[in-house]
Amino acid sequence: MTVLQAIILGVVQGVTEFLPISSSGHLVIIPYLLGWEVPSTSFDVMLHLGTVTAVVGYFWRDLAEIATAFLRTGGEAQAGRRVGFLVAVGTVPAVIAGYFLESTFEKFFLNPPAVAGFLLITGLLLIGTGVLIEVGEDVGSKRRGLGRMKIRDAVYIGMMQALAIAPGISRSGTTISMGLFLGLKRETAARYSFLLSIPVIAGAAVLKMRHGIGGSGVSNPALIAGFLAAALSGFAAVWFLMNFIRRHSLRVFAYYCWVVGAGVLALHFFR
Repeated sequence: MTVLQAIILGVVQGVTEFLPISSSGHLVIIPYLLGWEVPSTSFDVMLHLGTVTAVVGYFWRDLAEIATAFLRTGGEAQAGRRVGFLVAVGTVPAVIAGYFLESTFEKFFLNPPAVAGFLLITGLLLIGTGVLIEVGEDVGSKRRGLGRMKIRDAVYIGMMQALAIAPGISRSGTTISMGLFLGLKRETAARYSFLLSIPVIAGAAVLKMRHGIGGSGVSNPALIAGFLAAALSGFAAVWFLMNFIRRHSLRVFAYYCWVVGAGVLALHFFR
């Protein structure tokens, strides 16, 4: 793998991890279309570490509040502890799904047609959820912040996150859409989704480390370039979506997933 390839894949990981268009799907489809080898485990780990760095860097104040809340008293500390508890609850479904289904879905990462099919599902889910969101906005107030989230909200959003173990299913797309449908503010739904991503992305990196990261054939400069590209582009993607979602629906991303999924299927079967 060249440094340029590493940078391209790092940017793809950083952008698609946080925009609702599926990072796992794109990391299979793009090497497939360009004739590149599927990224090694060591490189995949570096990309995951890059995206974790991005989201931690953007939300460091939130994380500091949660961490120090257990050392303080008062209303703000109680709110911080509650957010930490909700993140922990929302993480459980993904942990269970990852433990039992990781090996089942791993083979799909080497099967671009299957990934394209999952992208189609992502598009359908996001389009359907987008319609429900627009209807819900006429009925509900969409005024609930993190302080008014309930445990069942965390469970439902966590269940949607667990679906994203399948390559092509967008983690951020499904979790943010569910949060909006449940009545959370747009910014709140996105913020909770990104906080929820930290233990899951970090956990995914740890799981991949079990297979070993040595002897990958990827040079150290390429590994570093991939990490930096994923971290910087990931930070930019989080910043963009946090501003975009305040005023816009996710449906444009749903259409993108649908078109890309259909296009990759057509390329595979008809070229």
